[in-house]
Amino acid sequence: MPAPAVPLPLPQPEAQRRAPARRTQRLPPAADAAKRALALEAHRRLCAEYGCPIGYFQALDPLDELVSSLLSHRTKNRDSARAFAALRSAFPGWAAVRDAPVAAVERAIAGVTWPEAKAPALQRTLRAITEQRGGLDLSHLAALPDAEAAAWLAALPGVGPKTAAAVLSFSALRRRALPVDSHHHRVAARLGLIPQGLAVGPAHAVLATLLPGDWDAQHFYDHHQVLMRHGQRRCFFRNPACGDCVLRDLCPEGHARLGAAAPA
Repeated sequence: MPAPAVPLPLPQPEAQRRAPARRTQRLPPAADAAKRALALEAHRRLCAEYGCPIGYFQALDPLDELVSSLLSHRTKNRDSARAFAALRSAFPGWAAVRDAPVAAVERAIAGVTWPEAKAPALQRTLRAITEQRGGLDLSHLAALPDAEAAAWLAALPGVGPKTAAAVLSFSALRRRALPVDSHHHRVAARLGLIPQGLAVGPAHAVLATLLPGDWDAQHFYDHHQVLMRHGQRRCFFRNPACGDCVLRDLCPEGHARLGAAAPA
């Protein structure tokens, strides 16, 4: 993707602003355009850094991906993968998980964070799908437009914007959806793509509007992956490696941490 022809405007670090903008305040078109340009330039540089297109790590059906995503909240990938495999081994299917004693499900997923909360939450989600669909089947999502499919998933108990986007993007559906995890969110906030105080949930819709309308599912997946990887490998929560960052000239927080003057 070609770089913008003119230098990108760099927003001031949050600490230097006199007052934070209200979350409901609509940005002027010029600000929207600047943020879109910034998002595209960050995408271009990070894709060069981490190698795009990035291969999908799995191709589960939507229901399997939903269960996997629910288990993965605040849990390392290897631990949630083990818990998912343990569920598949302990029960003959998701209907059996839905109907099992909650203690049995909790034992199977003991390796994840908060199994005592995730076990009943998972069963509630599976019961809601059964009530709405007459069984445990999410095949109807393939026929829905992206926004409608995301809204249907997000209406399920225990499913938020991140889980809905993960199901659509990571599963065999391969849809245009943008999951935002804590690493992705941190990089976006430090770049100034979203306000520092905006929570992860509402950040999904804001960040998705910055991406081109002609992007396909692979572009959306790549965008999430490169921002997430950058947060894991450079833009750490504590002591980010700003001096070794391909985005440092675009990042107001990087300039503040390095003691450099932000461009006018």
